[in-house]
Amino acid sequence: MSHQSELISTDITAYLAQHERKEMLRLLTCGSVDDGKSTLIGRLLHDSKMIYEDQLAAITADSVKSGTTGGKVDLALLVDGLQAEREQGITIDVAYRYFSTSKRKFIIADTPGHEQYTRNMATGASTCDLAIILIDARHGVQVQTRRHSFITSLLGIRHIVVAINKMDLMDYSEEVFARIKADYLKFSEKLRDAEFHFIPMSALDGDNVVNPSERMPWYDGPTLMSLLEHVQIAEDRNYDDFRYPVQYVNRPNLNFRGFCGTVASGVVRKGDEIMVMPSRKKSRIKSIVTMDEELELAHAEMAITLTLEDEVDVSRGDMIVHRDNLPTITEDFDAIVVWMTDAAMLPGKLYDFKLGSKTVSGRVNALKHQIDVNSLEEKPAPGLDLNEIGLCEISVDQPVCIDSYEKNRSTGAFIVIDRLTNVTVGAGMINLESAAARRRKARSSATHVTREERAARYGQKPATIMFIGVSGAGKSTLAHGLERRLFDMGRVSTVLDGKAMRLGISKDLPHDAQGRAENLRRSAHIARFLNDSGMICCAAFVAPNPDSREHAVSVIGKDNCHIVYLNPPIDVCQQRDPSGIYAAAETTGSADIPGISFPYAPPDKVDLELDTESLTVEDCLDQVIALMQDKGVIKRS
Repeated sequence: MSHQSELISTDITAYLAQHERKEMLRLLTCGSVDDGKSTLIGRLLHDSKMIYEDQLAAITADSVKSGTTGGKVDLALLVDGLQAEREQGITIDVAYRYFSTSKRKFIIADTPGHEQYTRNMATGASTCDLAIILIDARHGVQVQTRRHSFITSLLGIRHIVVAINKMDLMDYSEEVFARIKADYLKFSEKLRDAEFHFIPMSALDGDNVVNPSERMPWYDGPTLMSLLEHVQIAEDRNYDDFRYPVQYVNRPNLNFRGFCGTVASGVVRKGDEIMVMPSRKKSRIKSIVTMDEELELAHAEMAITLTLEDEVDVSRGDMIVHRDNLPTITEDFDAIVVWMTDAAMLPGKLYDFKLGSKTVSGRVNALKHQIDVNSLEEKPAPGLDLNEIGLCEISVDQPVCIDSYEKNRSTGAFIVIDRLTNVTVGAGMINLESAAARRRKARSSATHVTREERAARYGQKPATIMFIGVSGAGKSTLAHGLERRLFDMGRVSTVLDGKAMRLGISKDLPHDAQGRAENLRRSAHIARFLNDSGMICCAAFVAPNPDSREHAVSVIGKDNCHIVYLNPPIDVCQQRDPSGIYAAAETTGSADIPGISFPYAPPDKVDLELDTESLTVEDCLDQVIALMQDKGVIKRS
């Protein structure tokens, strides 16, 4: 180890007891790709004498193979253990390492810098007290630097060390350090309050990591190791609000019934008056038991077993709290969600939410806004894709005991689980203030549901896809096929067919030009109503008259109505004749068949034109889906 103790040789038991009493600091390294995160951890391990000689010999040999450090020992190999990591020279998975000094014990998480592995970074940061954000002095503040800084802020990490690395490649320039520091401080103004420390360093050579750098005399601040040893983290813990999620009910014999778990926050003593949530049953603490002994009190992060004076029904997932300090019990709350999977988050879809030791079913009712990680601006969005972050309204199917994440990290966090695959797809941080503000606004304002709220709930932009063309062109087939496609994608849509209109609301209209125009006019108003309800309308109409088509578009809205013109040869349509209209015309001599009795006026401008003779139904639907994605009606999967 980096420290020596005489107790090791004279009294090993005393040494181990002293070592056990040291405070533990959990930290992570994060930042953009190839900023030197793994190398920094390797340097800390090396200079702390936490590397065995055979390990050092092995990575020295591997360094020659990789050739990325110019003949120097590549200390990043100490934590990049995957073959893919060594081959590419990147970090993919989170790697945890332990080391210690005479003052403190450390668990450090090496997190990946690539955007596609942001979920791994968020996982590593979730239990940390301090974050080291590395910045390559050559490149300055990057997109991933901002994203990781924002996530560390969301996760409530209050101590942030901004390590400006690779100063050796910039001639140890004070100007470069000052410029990058200024850029980062400007960005950090929008983050939550935190304690920032800026250190210029070279992880490869060890400058300002453990020992002060002789090549940067202009820097008079602490080294990284000195900062890690002396940063105050005890006051960051919540010792005010006692929260004890029950993980297991222990009944080894008839005379003992204890409730096992880890104290999430606060302090509990023998004799304290408690309440079991959500049942609200009251009792007192009879004893606090550990594997070795009984305690008079226990505090946050201690694993204990509680016994109660009364026979109270307590189950896994319940929470024991003080009577005079209760959490919020609710089925609805707001939360900042970090999405962690390729499949987009769909408002309205059923997910499992794991809050502490309790798992409940629920759904994201609406995405209030997405947060741009570069500018931290809030913008509307139908859903969340991989690595995107947004404020969501969430409801669950049974009451849960929660706190705001800012107040209590343990009871204010949750994960989102896909019910089919059992894969963790998101992580959330509860914001009770946002939910309370929303409820106050709802009580004080009109209760009408807006078009925007419906769109957010359904995860789509309401629009009308209008298939037009002569009879037999395939309009109804494509409209119903599109509805099936959208339904399978989890979207909300319906079909509005001109033939169906003739059986109901337009039953009174003749089949002449005026009747066709009136049918389309009525249908346009229905389509607009469906769009205002948040739905996608798959409409199928002949619509032979340009004036009536233009009027319909104006009713629905130019931005919401997308015309798909089906243009197969007329003889193909006559052969198909799904409604028998062409055969009836030959028998009756009808003079009102578009394309036969009079020319069909093709539209001058359409969003998409399809030849349904040469294209299959699936090919046509693929093109329509692509059109909807281009127009922003649905998001790309």
